Amino acid sequence: MYENIEGINYKEVIEYALDPIIVHSQLKIIYINEAAERFFRASRDQVIGASPLDIFKDTSKPSITKRISGAYSKPAEVIEETIYRMDGTPVEVELYCHPIKIEGTRAIQTYVKDITERKKQNKAQYEMNMQINELASRIVPLLEGIAVLPLLGVINQNRAEQLLELVPVNVQEQGVSRLIIDCSGIYKIDNLVIDYLFKINNVLKLLGVKCILTGVRPQLAVEAVKIGLNLNSIITFSNVKDALYFLGVNSKTDTSY
Repeated sequence: MYENIEGINYKEVIEYALDPIIVHSQLKIIYINEAAERFFRASRDQVIGASPLDIFKDTSKPSITKRISGAYSKPAEVIEETIYRMDGTPVEVELYCHPIKIEGTRAIQTYVKDITERKKQNKAQYEMNMQINELASRIVPLLEGIAVLPLLGVINQNRAEQLLELVPVNVQEQGVSRLIIDCSGIYKIDNLVIDYLFKINNVLKLLGVKCILTGVRPQLAVEAVKIGLNLNSIITFSNVKDALYFLGVNSKTDTSY
């Protein structure tokens, strides 16, 4: 079915490709490689002769039919779709197809890439972004002009950047003049966290907001010195209660949050 190209057997090239490959013509599948057999969880005898439209959702079939029609003359753009394995399992995939000729017959070669894991990662990243948006808005007012921002969990590059962007905005919106950033809930203090805490402090200082760090562990101080940050530029206390006392709040005042 496939001709040799300068001594290379093209069929062997695609047969052992890592990604699933489907070849179809006139809405009939005429070939799948080994990776496609594993992906669709079916033997090629079960797949060959079927319509390539059968693996798509009914709502997608009209657009896929149009896409296939155009792919006989030029490569189609890469798209993301939900398709079905032969056992009915839905899979998020990336599809790319282009025209080929097999013994003078026009056909389409389609590459199928499973992007399920990538989709999960994207969803996890989105959820993390939503959490940080919520986190950055959780500036808890305690008294007139005084609020606390409890940082929780893991702070990575993305979360740190969003904190730097959102905290100053929320501080201004809530009329906060003195902000206590409590670090006791952060799982890991590293150079990234330290650097962004200092950046947030500097931005707030420019806005006329006094920033105090609490829950600071000895590790933070040691790491700050290692990376050359000036500890004199930021006020730190071991807990929120001590910070409030420093701000002139009576220790007997109820400041639970």
